[in-house]
Amino acid sequence: MNFVGYLSSPWVYWTLTSTYVLSIITVIGVVIGENRNPLKSLAWVTVLLLLPAVGLVLYLFFGRSIKNRRMISRRNKRRLRRREQFNGGARELEKLSDNNRQLARLARSLGAAYYPGNSLEIYNTGSEKFAALKRDLLSARQFIHLQYYIFEDDTIGKEIADILMERARSGVAVRVIYDHVGSLHVKNRFFKTMRQAGVDIQPFFKVTFPMLSSRLNWRNHRKIVVIDGKVGYIGGMNIADRYITGAPKFESWRDVHVRLTGPAVGSLQYSFAVDWNFMGQPLLEEQCDKQYSVSADTAAGIQTLTSGPMDRWHNMALLFHRAICGARKRVYLQTPYFLPTESLLKALQNAALSGVDVRVMIPHRSDSMMLVYASRSYITECLQAGVKFYFYEAGMLHSKVLIIDDNFSTLGSTNFDYRSVEHNFEANMLVYSEDVNARLQKIFLDDQKNSTRIRPAQWRKRSLAHKAFESILRLLSPIL
Repeated sequence: MNFVGYLSSPWVYWTLTSTYVLSIITVIGVVIGENRNPLKSLAWVTVLLLLPAVGLVLYLFFGRSIKNRRMISRRNKRRLRRREQFNGGARELEKLSDNNRQLARLARSLGAAYYPGNSLEIYNTGSEKFAALKRDLLSARQFIHLQYYIFEDDTIGKEIADILMERARSGVAVRVIYDHVGSLHVKNRFFKTMRQAGVDIQPFFKVTFPMLSSRLNWRNHRKIVVIDGKVGYIGGMNIADRYITGAPKFESWRDVHVRLTGPAVGSLQYSFAVDWNFMGQPLLEEQCDKQYSVSADTAAGIQTLTSGPMDRWHNMALLFHRAICGARKRVYLQTPYFLPTESLLKALQNAALSGVDVRVMIPHRSDSMMLVYASRSYITECLQAGVKFYFYEAGMLHSKVLIIDDNFSTLGSTNFDYRSVEHNFEANMLVYSEDVNARLQKIFLDDQKNSTRIRPAQWRKRSLAHKAFESILRLLSPIL
């Protein structure tokens, strides 16, 4: 019997059909058993029933959950915590306002220790940030820990790589994490050259067969640098020329990054060490400097909150929700992609309907037209609640900043969308400081001068085709 005849025999046909049907039923059972959001579970069940083959492939790549898995062992986690913990944090936390104390306690419950007495420099241009970063990297004498989602092989990428290689040759321990998918377009030769020079560089969740479906959807979006345990960087900028010179379609690429000194550098070190150990690397031994002298007038209390698909809770979503719901005066939000979960959408509407000044700024033009239209599908219901929307016109707005009232703000790598709060590994700095809040407010209001406010009457005049396209893409929000 030839191969075609073999496949056409009744018992083979029924065996394959039964196996296929059983696989679909099993996956549906897994989806239901995960007890997710009912709407999301129902969407997956519907796709699997109506388009079984396509649905099965989509689920394998984008639907599976890795929640409640450990990134590192409890033993290693305790060792890192003891090494980086700042002893005075719990006492200082009690000095915060009632609302901020609740926020800080929430973040602490989610794993973010509180560190008082820090100093921050805020950069909203790539040229300022990279000039400072290069100076600090060149001054490194003990170790450099550097982590970015994208590490481009362009002018600034080569400059950073050259410094890292020079420092490694001088005996500095240089460790680098880059996201494999985020930097997939970068030729391996670029990273191989650094390895040959002594830089210990590792891709996060390297996507290879047969682990393609189990790793493709989970990306490390964090941007963290720790130098000698004394200086840290965190924010939204990747290593790429566009943050300095703009991009072909954008005259500028606006983002916010922070240079940090103070005990909170230990929290950045802890985050990097967890990711490093998660990739099968040895537990890091280096410790951060705990002797700091920061002016009491400008000292800021800080927590570094990380989140990821393995966490029990969606950490950043909980923090955003609590911060917005606790606002009494204002909520200023900058985000490149506005695809909020239902609870975050209701939080913004709740605040605006309660008389809080809620302003959301997103780019008028984006690096992804699909995300532009999906984001715009949420604007109408926000405008109806009194949320003020602004389209940034002076380039690509890539900034991820949330400012609450007068003394709380958060910035980092987390976008205000499903992917960031549910699927990506993210890191945000929570800052309890009137001084930092005022500086970030000024940046927001300066950007507002380069923005167009969207008025309800104007927004209703969009074409029917645009409205339909927005609504269709909104259905894909959880996986965009």
